[in-house]
Amino acid sequence: MEHLVSYLQYLEYEKRYSPHTIDAYRRDLSHFAAFLPETGDCELWGRVDFKVIRRWIVALIAEGESPRTVNRKIVALRSFFKYLMKKGLISVNPMEKVGLLKIDKNLPVFVTTNKMDELLDEESADPGDFKAMRNKLVLEFFYMTGMRLSELIHLKEHDVDTGAMTVKVLGKRNKERIIPLTALFCDTVRQYISLKRSTFPGAELLFILDSGKPLYERWVQRLTSEKLGAVTTMKKRSPHVLRHSFATNVLDNGADLNAIKEILGHANLAATQVYTHSSLKRIKKVYNQAHPRA
Repeated sequence: MEHLVSYLQYLEYEKRYSPHTIDAYRRDLSHFAAFLPETGDCELWGRVDFKVIRRWIVALIAEGESPRTVNRKIVALRSFFKYLMKKGLISVNPMEKVGLLKIDKNLPVFVTTNKMDELLDEESADPGDFKAMRNKLVLEFFYMTGMRLSELIHLKEHDVDTGAMTVKVLGKRNKERIIPLTALFCDTVRQYISLKRSTFPGAELLFILDSGKPLYERWVQRLTSEKLGAVTTMKKRSPHVLRHSFATNVLDNGADLNAIKEILGHANLAATQVYTHSSLKRIKKVYNQAHPRA
């Protein structure tokens, strides 16, 4: 499987994909390799044709995999064979005839402005209580910036510039972006940092556990689920819901779509346009103001 190994190294060092993405590609491609007859590495990939890939897709569907999951695997396979073609390791790309499965687009789940105000306003935090201040600020950071879970966990104290009212985020493919903050929010951040420094001197990460160790994803997910459960009955109560809530609510209040794209760190505008589903309220307002018969 030397070609697979070299491809994953290519994703890591040249494409600069995140470890999470590389692991997903590794799992999907290894699953496909296990589906093929056991042969030498060069012969393994050279023998793959459209019919083999189609049988694999059919098998995935028969196993109960969702169209979205199957499409993710197809995308991984498409990228891998493109790499093999580029390196001259195969002469024909078997993915040329393989399309993606049709899926129903799921609109982002979000929490309304009123519910978010209820959550953050009622989530009181004693200025001297590190745990309470940290928990509230974690939720506020998601909602105030729209950042991803992995981005928040790796935030360092020096990434936040309360004087310039910005936070520097290292996103997917190690791409940096600057997100603006409000003056009031920066005041809260300064209070928290002051308390953190006195409680855990020398800790570089912005958010840490009660023990002083770094936060981990499952801990943040549990916190978010618990706090959102107090104001909503939605089944989905993840940090990503807060990211969706940020984008949806600022768009509803008239924010520019391109600005939201930059703040969220999307590679293209198409990924951001999914949030326009919630802007009906704003569209109705414009319609009522502009239409001569309104």
